[in-house]
Amino acid sequence: MSAYVQDTQFFTRRTAVLIAIIALHVLILYALATGLMQKAVRLAAPPIQTQIVRHVHKHLPPPPPPPPQLVQQRVRVPPPLIQINVPAAQSHAITVTKHVVRAPPAPPPAPPAVYTPLARGRDFPNTQNYYPESSMRLGEQGTATVEICVGANGRLTSQPRVVRSSGSPRLDRAALRYARATSGHWIPEKRNGVPINYCGQLPIKFRLNDF
Repeated sequence: MSAYVQDTQFFTRRTAVLIAIIALHVLILYALATGLMQKAVRLAAPPIQTQIVRHVHKHLPPPPPPPPQLVQQRVRVPPPLIQINVPAAQSHAITVTKHVVRAPPAPPPAPPAVYTPLARGRDFPNTQNYYPESSMRLGEQGTATVEICVGANGRLTSQPRVVRSSGSPRLDRAALRYARATSGHWIPEKRNGVPINYCGQLPIKFRLNDF
């Protein structure tokens, strides 16, 4: 019997809680449906209002000037004039005297050398005297260039040689004979009045119209 009474009390308490939960849900749904919930939120939380606050710059007075810096002046006191007569000590140290040897002045530059060119002397041979008769009959003419070396005595120091042909072997041989015949008839080249050796080229012309 006692067990039944406890079950009845537990069921009554449980039923009351369940009914309260259901009533709460129904009340919430009703508030949502009728807009009561939005009014309650508006009343609970009023709208946020913004306000622009202007920042005012305060003009501060300028800072005071720095205190003047004091410059300390130094007073120079001249030292007292004290004259002490000290006898001159005799030094026995060995002194070394340096003698600077100056180089002699450079000699003045030598004047430029004066050359007197090679020239033909007295009784110099004539080119036409060595013109081959066979070449004149055949009408051969031309210029052969011969290299010669003349010593200080006006004579040839070596055998002449043809460095540029005239185009005819007969005229080239005649030019060599003529160059050898000039030995001893040259006035040698001079340097500052002193005869010197000379080597150069001598053109020898053979022309028919020279007769």
